[in-house]
Amino acid sequence: MIFIIKNRNKDPEKVQYVIRKVVEAGGIDYAIQRMNTYRDEALAILHEFEDNDVRKGLEELVRYTTDRKY
Repeated sequence: MIFIIKNRNKDPEKVQYVIRKVVEAGGIDYAIQRMNTYRDEALAILHEFEDNDVRKGLEELVRYTTDRKY
């Protein structure tokens, strides 16, 4: 896998192989779960500060980076 990622990342077949294996192994679901955990932790930390425009902006940034769809 690492060899393909480093050396064959221009080969569509090899890239699809890596993607397929990551999906089959649950890698995408795992990454989403971890991302959401970090999001929730960041929001909890931000809620320790007073409610103002700066905090709201940081909360929006956290949500934007985790909730956006491509």
